[in-house]
Amino acid sequence: MGLESVGDLALHIILNKLGPEDIARVACVSKRFRSSASEDSLWFRVCSQDLCVTNPVDLLGNPLPSFKVAYQIWREAFLMYPWSLVKRVKRCWDRIKTWLTDNFSEAEATLCKGASEDEIQELEIALKVKLPLPTRILYRFQNGQEFTGEHLANSTLGSSLGLIGGYSFYNHLVNVYLLPLSQVMLETQQIMRHLGFSRRSKYIVMAASSTNSEKLFFLNCTNGQLYVGTKNLATDGEMIPCVPHDLISLAHGLNGDQQQDAMLLWLEKHGHRLQNGSIKLREEGNVRSISLFPEESPLCSTAVTNGVEVRASAVFIPELTDLLDDHEKYLFSYSIRMSLQPQGCIINGMFFNSCQLHQRHWLIRANDVIVSDVNGEAVIGEFCQTKPPDCSADTNYVFECHEVLTRLFLREGGVGGEKACNLTNFGCLGPISKTCEVPAFVSW
Repeated sequence: MGLESVGDLALHIILNKLGPEDIARVACVSKRFRSSASEDSLWFRVCSQDLCVTNPVDLLGNPLPSFKVAYQIWREAFLMYPWSLVKRVKRCWDRIKTWLTDNFSEAEATLCKGASEDEIQELEIALKVKLPLPTRILYRFQNGQEFTGEHLANSTLGSSLGLIGGYSFYNHLVNVYLLPLSQVMLETQQIMRHLGFSRRSKYIVMAASSTNSEKLFFLNCTNGQLYVGTKNLATDGEMIPCVPHDLISLAHGLNGDQQQDAMLLWLEKHGHRLQNGSIKLREEGNVRSISLFPEESPLCSTAVTNGVEVRASAVFIPELTDLLDDHEKYLFSYSIRMSLQPQGCIINGMFFNSCQLHQRHWLIRANDVIVSDVNGEAVIGEFCQTKPPDCSADTNYVFECHEVLTRLFLREGGVGGEKACNLTNFGCLGPISKTCEVPAFVSW
C-alpha cells in the first residue's frame, strides 16, 4: 500500500505522534502531506510542548499569523544554540515569571525584554570575555531588571523589587536584582578597576543589591562559576563560590541540556524555591519584597504552644563573612516569626484573642556547644502584640539577629553550616514548652 493511500484521519493521528523534525520531513513527501503537516493544531501542540507557548508569538511577544510560523521564528532565533538547552532555559524563566505574575507583579514589570545577539556581542567585546552558552541564552530571554523612578519612590533605601530578593537585620538591608547587560558592562568596568583586577580578568558583575548594603555576584566566564563577594572583597578581592564546581558542565561535546553553568543552576534553584513556597514574599510598611528566610521544612522549623506559632529559619550572609578570621568566619542571620493562631491564645483552659511577648529565651548551638544564650525582656523597648489572622492589625511579629560560624560546606544551590538555634522558652502569657530548631542550611 502506497503512502498516498493513507487516509486523512490516519495521517492526522500519525502526525500527532511525531516531533517537529519528523513533521517537517513528512511535509516533503507530497503536496497532500505538506498540507496535512501544515495544520496549525499540530504546531500548537509542538509550541506548547517544546516552549510552553500557547499563543502564536515571537520571543518578544509580538503576534504571528500561525503556530507554524511561530515555531519557525523561535528555531531561527536560536539557531546557533543547542535546542534542548534553549528549552531548559525557557522553562527556567517561565517558572520564575509565572510566580512573579501570580504573586509579585510589580517585580515582574521590571524585567527587560530579551537582549539581542548584537547586544551580547557588544558586551563581550567591551569586557573581552565570552559568556558561557547558558548565560547567553538566559539573557536572550530576559535582559535583567531595570528600575525607574517610580519603582524607587516607595523607599529611600533602594528598590524592594529585586528578583533574587534579600533580608534585613538591624540596619543591614539587602535586596538583590539581576543586572541588564548595559549595567553589567558599567558595573564590571568600575568595580574591577576599583578592586585592582587585571584587565585579563574574566569576572563580570551579574547581580547586585539595590540598597545601601553592598552585595555583589560575579560570573567567571572561563569556568562558568558564580561567586559572591565577602566582607574582604574590596581589600582582598575575596569571594565564595555559589555552586559546587562538580555540577558545572560547559563541555561542547555534551548533549545540549546537559550544559550548565552556575548562573543557570542558581536561577533554576531560585525558581524552584519560589514555586514550592520555600521562600516567599514579606511585607513590611506596605513594601513587599522576596525574603530569603526559608518558610518550609526542612529549612524552617515550627513550634506551637498555647496557640502561639513560632517559626525559625536562617540565611547565610556572605557579604559580611570574613574568611580571614579563624574564629568567626561565616555570618548567618536568623529570623524568628511569632504569630497567634486563628483560635487565639489558650492559657489554663481560657481563650484570649490577643497576647503580648513578655520574655524571650533561645539558645544558639554549634556542634551541641552553646555559643549564644539570648535571654531577656521582649526586645529592647518592644512588647509585641499578636492577634489572630482575621484581625485588621498586624498578625506577625518578627525578630531578626545574626550569629557566626567557623565551619561551612557547600551543597547544591546553597550553603550549609554546623549550627542550630533552639528556641527553648518564649514567654507569652506562659512559656513555650517546645523546641524550635533553626536549620543552618540556606540559600544565598
